[in-house]
Amino acid sequence: MDQPKRYEISVTTQCRFVPEQSDVEEGRYVFAYTIRIRNTGNVGARLLSRHWIITDANDHVHEVRGEGVVGEQPFLEPAEQFEYTSGAAILTPVGTMRGSYRMEAEDGVTFEASIPEFVLSMPRVLH
Repeated sequence: MDQPKRYEISVTTQCRFVPEQSDVEEGRYVFAYTIRIRNTGNVGARLLSRHWIITDANDHVHEVRGEGVVGEQPFLEPAEQFEYTSGAAILTPVGTMRGSYRMEAEDGVTFEASIPEFVLSMPRVLH
C-alpha cells in the first residue's frame, strides 16, 4: 500500500541589521535575512515564485512578488534543503516580514509554503 502524498515545506529564517548599507539619518534601515527551505514532505517540489509582505513600524506595507528566489527556482527532493540570503530596506528601525512560496510538486500539484512572520529590528531597539 502506497503511503499518502504529503506536500510539506518548512521555512526557517534568520535576520540581521546591516549598518554599512543603512542610513539612519535618512530613514533607511537595511536588513539581511537568510532563509532555509526544507522539503519535509514525501514528494519532490520546485519553488516557482515568492510573495513577501513587508511592514514597517508606521504600518506601511510593501508587497513583493516574483519568480524564484535569488535568480533560482530550486527543486527539492524529500529531506533536501535550500538556503539563500537576501535583503530588505524599510523606513523605520523595526518592522516585520512574512509571506509564502508557490511550489509545484513533481506530480504537477501546486501548493503554498508559508513563510512565518519574523522581525526586522536594529540592535537594542526591542527588548
